[in-house]
Amino acid sequence: MFTTICVGYDGSEPSDNAVRMACDLATKYDSSVHVVHTPHPETVAFAMGAVAGYHVATTMPSAEETAKSAAVMLEKAVETAKAAGHTGEIKTHVGEGDAAKSLIEYANSVDSDLIVTGRRGLGNLSALVLGSTSQNVGHHASCAHLTVK
Repeated sequence: MFTTICVGYDGSEPSDNAVRMACDLATKYDSSVHVVHTPHPETVAFAMGAVAGYHVATTMPSAEETAKSAAVMLEKAVETAKAAGHTGEIKTHVGEGDAAKSLIEYANSVDSDLIVTGRRGLGNLSALVLGSTSQNVGHHASCAHLTVK
C-alpha cells in the first residue's frame, strides 16, 4: 500500500509519535522511511538549549548552529525509529524555508505515498494565524497525509 513514507520532524513529542507511526507502517508495508527536518529558530533553540552560553531569547542562531541543530534533530529521529524497532534504513533530509512546503516538495521528489506529521509541534506564533504545518500539508500534499497526536 505504501512504498515511501515521509515524516515531518521537529523534535516535539508529536513528531516522535509520527516517526513511530511511520516506522510501524513501514514494517507492515515494507516501505522506505524518509525523515524531513526544516530548522527554524524555535527548533534550533530547542536543540541547542542544553549548550552552555546559548542565549535563546537574545541570539538568532548562526548558519553553523542551524546545521548542527538539524543534525541533532535528525539523529534524535533516527534513535526514535530504532527504539520503535525499525531495522531498515532511515533516510534524512534537511529542508529550508517553510516547513510544510519543504516537506511536500521533498515528498514529491521521492514519490512518497504518505506523509506523516505530528498534530502539534514546535511551530511558531505565525502558525496560530496562518495554520500549522500539519494543516498546510493536509491541504496541499499530493499524496495521503496522516496526522498523529
